[in-house]
Amino acid sequence: MQERQKTPFDWQQDCQFELLIDGTQFFPRILQYIADAQRSIDIEMYLVTSGAATQQLVAALGAAAQRGVAVRCLFDANGSGGFIAAERETLRESGVELRLYNPITWFGGVGNLHRDHRKLLLFDQGIACVGGLGFTDAFCIEDENQQTPWHEQLLVVRGEIVADWQRLFEQSWRQANRPQRKVLDSLAHKHATAALPEPRPGLGRVVYSASRNNRDLLLSLVNRIRHAQTRVWLSTPYFVPPRALRIALIHAARRGIDVRLQVCGNFTDLPGVRYAGQIYYADLLRAGVRIFEYQPRFSHLKSALVDQWVTLGSCNFDHWTLHWNLEANQSALDPALVETVQHCFEQDFSQSTELKRQAWLQLPMHYRLEIWFWGRVKRLADLFLSFY
Repeated sequence: MQERQKTPFDWQQDCQFELLIDGTQFFPRILQYIADAQRSIDIEMYLVTSGAATQQLVAALGAAAQRGVAVRCLFDANGSGGFIAAERETLRESGVELRLYNPITWFGGVGNLHRDHRKLLLFDQGIACVGGLGFTDAFCIEDENQQTPWHEQLLVVRGEIVADWQRLFEQSWRQANRPQRKVLDSLAHKHATAALPEPRPGLGRVVYSASRNNRDLLLSLVNRIRHAQTRVWLSTPYFVPPRALRIALIHAARRGIDVRLQVCGNFTDLPGVRYAGQIYYADLLRAGVRIFEYQPRFSHLKSALVDQWVTLGSCNFDHWTLHWNLEANQSALDPALVETVQHCFEQDFSQSTELKRQAWLQLPMHYRLEIWFWGRVKRLADLFLSFY
C-alpha cells in the first residue's frame, strides 16, 4: 500500500453510481432532474450550441428559476460561442445567473487559450452528473436512426462525494473571469496523487486538472497503468497523448498486459487531430497495443478501465488539454460500475474495426502524407507549449 499523501480530494465511501449511455438516455434524465430540483441547480459546461436541445434546456432552467430554485450556469466563453444572445438573455431574464469562463479579449494573448472543459451538473447538492457531454443537438437529440450522432456517457453520482464536486464547481464559479495560470487556493496541489485503496462497493474519488497547476488526472492514470496487472482499456476521441502516457501504454503492453485503445473512426469533428495521433500507431502496434476504431458514429467517450479501477469524465488525456484546460473526472473502485464500464467497452469493441500492424504498414501514400503533415503540426504545437 502506498504512503498516503495530501491530495485535493480523497477517496469517499458510500457513493452510488449510475451510467447512462448516449443522449437518448441522459438528456431526458437531465431535464427531469431540472424539473425535480427544489433548491439549487449548478451547471458547468464547455460546449453549448443553440438548437432544439438548448431550447428545451433554456425553458426548463427558466421554469426552475421562476419557482424559486437558485440556478447558476457557468459556460466556457469559447465553447458557448454558438449559444445565441437571445437564449442567453432569456436565461438571465428568467432569473438564471449566467457566467462565461475566461471571456476572450483582443489583449488576452495566450491567456485566451485557458478554457473550462469540464462537464458537471449538480442538483440540490445531492446529485452530480459528470461526463463528456455538451448541450448540442449532436449530443442530445436523436436522428432518424433513433440515436444521437455523437456517442457519449453520463455518470450520475450520489453520496457524500457530491460535496467534493460542489466544492470544485464553487472554485470555477469564483474564478470565471480569469484563467487559472497560477495556484490559486488549496485545491491546486501540483503533482499530488492519492493512495489506492482496495476495491469495494461505493468507493470513488474526484480527480481534476487546473491547466498546469494540477496534474492529478494524468498522474492517476499513468500510475494505474504502470501498476496494471491484467488490462488497460482506454477510450478517447482525440489520441494525442503526452509522452508519459504513451510510454506507459507501450511498457504495459510489453509486460503482457491487455492494452486496448478505442478511438474514433472516419466519423470525427477534428480530422487533423485524428491524423496527428496516428503518428504513434506504428510504435503502439509493434509493442502489442490493440487499437480499435469505432465505426457507427463519432465516439466522444473519455474513459479508462485499468484492472478494477475506472475513470471517466471530461478529460481527453491529450497534451494540449492538460496544459490549458480545466478538466474533471470521476474515478471509482466500485465493482458494479467497473462491470458496467467493461460491458460498454466490449459493446464498442464489437462495433469497431481493429487495426492490424501488417495492414497499417501498408497504408497508401496519400494517407501517410496526411499523418506526416498533421504530425508536424502537432510537434509545432508541442514546441509552442514548451514556451508557456
